[in-house]
Amino acid sequence: MTIRFGVVGTNWITDRFIQAGLENEEFILTAVYSRTEEKGLAFAAKYAGAAIYTNLEDMVSSGEVDAVYIASPNSMHAEQALICMNHGKHVLCEKPAASNSSELQKMIEAARSNDVLLMEAMKSTFMPNFGVIKDNLYKLGRVRRYFASYCQYSSRYDAYRQGTVLNAFNPEYSNGSLMDLGIYCLYPMVALFGKPDSVKATGVMLSSGVDGEGSMVMRYSHMDAVVMHSKITDSYLPAEIQGENGTMVIDKINQPYQVKIQYRDGTVEELTLPQVFEPMYYEAYEFINLLKNGQRESTVNSHANSLAVAEIMEEARRQIGLRYTSDI
Repeated sequence: MTIRFGVVGTNWITDRFIQAGLENEEFILTAVYSRTEEKGLAFAAKYAGAAIYTNLEDMVSSGEVDAVYIASPNSMHAEQALICMNHGKHVLCEKPAASNSSELQKMIEAARSNDVLLMEAMKSTFMPNFGVIKDNLYKLGRVRRYFASYCQYSSRYDAYRQGTVLNAFNPEYSNGSLMDLGIYCLYPMVALFGKPDSVKATGVMLSSGVDGEGSMVMRYSHMDAVVMHSKITDSYLPAEIQGENGTMVIDKINQPYQVKIQYRDGTVEELTLPQVFEPMYYEAYEFINLLKNGQRESTVNSHANSLAVAEIMEEARRQIGLRYTSDI
């Protein structure tokens, strides 16, 4: 079974997805959508046989695509996904899947009414060592704290400091630290422990109207979760899941390569599983495998998990005063 993919967006992450997808023999790139023909031609030149479109409806009406990978600015995800799904196309949408929970709910409803697969492209939850994390949680005893940090100084922040506001710091595109980086901490948390009972958030707002960095504390019945995110500073801290018997240490929550448990008696158990492919391979594999089996939702990056993360971020944004054009 060959899945014919069209892509929306001609940036570096689309390149990485296509390269990862091509590692699957069922993947074929047949179409590229770009707002300008010039960019579309330049991008597609790297991939022989892909047709170029500057109108999304033309692409999804062409009969040349079965599924669409969307990697446009965050604010465009919902509208573009709805166009694709209403034309019967399956959609793999980059994180965050939508600007807010209302948009995401409409996307989920469209997926169900059109009988198509919709999945948020959160790569880390499909990587081999995330499976290791889930399978070995029981060894920690009762879990008391989840801690995750993703703080990475943006290459575009230098331009911002010089007075040029690029897309990464423009609220019109539903960007900022929480949406772009914080979600990498929140999605694994929800996948492992579900939606928290309460959320408390703080953040540093930039003059452009987006958050540069922030912190969150979330409460579960028997544990709490602490998340730090930033696009204006760096952090080198690993993630931790702290239990009464020991602590699981994860090198990077956004793409876990190394996992170990440090027990209270001083012993260390190395759990790391070798990873053969690049991180995005595994989300492409999941998506293709779901289609091959006639499934319309991932059990890992499920609609419920995506919606819970969207609602958490929406509440955090409410608390720090961060609103987007698409917010109701």
